Amino acid sequence: MIISEPLQNAIDEFHKFPGIGRKTAQRLALFLLKSSTEDFELFLSALRSLKEKLHFCNVCFNITEFDVCEICSSHKRDKAMICVVEEASDIIAIEKSHEYSGLYHVLGGVLSPLSGVGADDLKIKELVGRISNGEVKEVILALNPNTEGETTSLYIAKLIRPFGIRTSRIARGIPIGGDLEFTDEATIGRAVIGRVVME
Repeated sequence: MIISEPLQNAIDEFHKFPGIGRKTAQRLALFLLKSSTEDFELFLSALRSLKEKLHFCNVCFNITEFDVCEICSSHKRDKAMICVVEEASDIIAIEKSHEYSGLYHVLGGVLSPLSGVGADDLKIKELVGRISNGEVKEVILALNPNTEGETTSLYIAKLIRPFGIRTSRIARGIPIGGDLEFTDEATIGRAVIGRVVME
């Protein structure tokens, strides 16, 4: 089947999105082609607004419409705690739990020498700057439990140790509703090591 150039260009652009394969990219492009002019214009407007109105918070590097995001500027947040995450999407996931009331710091990735990502490519210096003011009492490392995440967590923990600030990491283990029989050994091991006392 010969595909017209405008359709092929749209498919190529959708294919650049993470997790979008060729077939899905084609479906998305065809969906837009079939949509009404009004819906198409709303879609374009939403994308334009996304790029023009949103930027990174000057303090924590979360996504925001303002110079300082709503979390950093809130008087209800515990300013003594900073939860360090890889990307802004991690903040969304943690906020949905309604279990954390402190501040955040988005690194913008993790240390990955093979991909050419070093400490200077991340917002690590900015994190150290934030904790050096004496207000912060605990830094929670909430990075993904993979090799890069572990390496980055250890690097940050070593950097902030001289400040005498409590450093913790989020617990890892069996998900709620999970079954021990089908859980891998590493996850079970982490769950046992990270066990908590029942009150």
